[in-house]
Amino acid sequence: MTSTAPSTDTRPSAPSPEQRPGWQQRLRRYGYTAKPRSDVRDRLVPPYTEPNPRLWATLGVPPALTDRITRWSGWGGPLLVTLLAGVLRFWDLGSPKRVMFDETYYAKDAWGLLHKGFEVNWDKDVNDLILKTDGHVAIPSDPAYVVHPPVGKYVIGLGEWMFGFNPFGWRFMTALLGTLSILILCRVGRRIFRSTFLGCLAGALMAVDGLAFVMSRTSLLDGVLQFFVLAAFGCLVVDRDKARERLAAALPPDADGTVRPDAHIAHTTRFGVRPWRWLAGLMLGLAIGTKWNGLYILVAFCVMAVLWDVGTRKVAGARHPYEAVIKHDLGWAFLATVPVAVLTYLLSWTAWILSPSNGKGGYYRDWAATEGKGGDWTWLPDWWRSLWHYEHAVYEFHVGLHTPHNYQSNPWSWLVLGRPVSFFYESPEPGKGGCPTNAGEQCAREVLALGTPLLWWAACFAVLYVLYRWLFRRDWRAGAIACGIAAGYAPWFMYQERTIFFFYAIVFLPFLCLALAMMIGAIVGPPGSSERRRVAGAAGAGVLVLLIAWNFIYFWPLYTGTAIPIDSWRSRMWLDTWV
Repeated sequence: MTSTAPSTDTRPSAPSPEQRPGWQQRLRRYGYTAKPRSDVRDRLVPPYTEPNPRLWATLGVPPALTDRITRWSGWGGPLLVTLLAGVLRFWDLGSPKRVMFDETYYAKDAWGLLHKGFEVNWDKDVNDLILKTDGHVAIPSDPAYVVHPPVGKYVIGLGEWMFGFNPFGWRFMTALLGTLSILILCRVGRRIFRSTFLGCLAGALMAVDGLAFVMSRTSLLDGVLQFFVLAAFGCLVVDRDKARERLAAALPPDADGTVRPDAHIAHTTRFGVRPWRWLAGLMLGLAIGTKWNGLYILVAFCVMAVLWDVGTRKVAGARHPYEAVIKHDLGWAFLATVPVAVLTYLLSWTAWILSPSNGKGGYYRDWAATEGKGGDWTWLPDWWRSLWHYEHAVYEFHVGLHTPHNYQSNPWSWLVLGRPVSFFYESPEPGKGGCPTNAGEQCAREVLALGTPLLWWAACFAVLYVLYRWLFRRDWRAGAIACGIAAGYAPWFMYQERTIFFFYAIVFLPFLCLALAMMIGAIVGPPGSSERRRVAGAAGAGVLVLLIAWNFIYFWPLYTGTAIPIDSWRSRMWLDTWV
């Protein structure tokens, strides 16, 4: 029988969870301003913000059209932002017609995977031949030792399969995933902020970020990893909303129609099949199958999702929410993520596993039958032991990588853009390679993996803002954003002596954009602010966004490899460490 504790338990010694004081109430002097709500449904499933009707009336838009615009803006706005991002990313995608930076590894590895099922050992001078013949080159048969799993290279290879072994082909899928990331970010931002405007703003900020732009137009693995990480986060956010909707529907209303917390229902309600959580496990498995730092993100996201379940049951009235989550949610949460991710990772090696084990298959595929004979683990399949040996060798490579590189950087410098990475550089003479004939001297043509400076520097303050919101106002949105940043950023501080690069930061860039959008929303002003406050806030926020957009346009030549006079190039080297 359903219990309605708030209406039947009237003892003064047993206050409801809504009435019980918490430590947050004792932090008001630090800015904690949580306001109790009478209907728990509004806390479980907050309504979406709608535009002020006075704005539409001022613009002369009839009410019927206003309703239609509002209804379609949830998808229309994100799609428009995505269209803009797609045009930018696919414009002249094959330029520069060069093998840029680590494209020399991943583009060729992808081609080998497509045709052999494993990476092959290419000749050192084959790049020029690939560009000259539009990819019509013989594929070697000797396996190559590679240090990253195959998923990201399969993704790159899909573009090569459709458009050929050329710069456009090997950049197509990273451009597509970079564009789709904007759509996901808009929708995720809209869902967590309950605001179409802030969601689209987060996506628009990422659309005009230089690092996101360059990584979308280069066939490196990190852009693919970022897509899967963001997709996993989006799946977990949708799963959170679905669980809260189910619990809100289970709570019975009072006689006056108000829904209040109910301890029994909050403790005993089961959320049933949670397909979005299983899909998140798949996305995390694909992330790990792209680069191993997806493992850290898997752990962080799993902890975050469990804490979301705790918060859901607590808001609904559970007096012992951790106990309820352990009993009803924890086991299924583990099964839907960790085993699914591990199985996905193993399946990504299927082609390598099925390759010949007689020395003509993938690298180390024959290890168990040659060097690995004997020992205590011979009862395991040969492919399993060979794969385990390969993985161990790759681990030792990663933790021991200390080879100096001209563009390596320490993670402490990433947020302030201390050392970007030059993917391509040449100095064409006047009248050649796009250099104007009246340049007077050599031009500079560069593709620089540099974030839009004003966006990143503003994001430094945004990170502090979300930490404040999370620590002192217990804002779950700020906590989720902080988790995404920490999961992609913090692990690199354990490898400060290792050779690492700034463009690894692309993984947590979407969360920086969410943080900045959240801070800009605070600048505009919370609901209920005076009109004067809102106008001043909107002006300040608008100036910041326009400056960021201008900054992206200003650095456009450095993102696209456009030839510019050397003096113009020097004027864009704002820090000495960018050269």
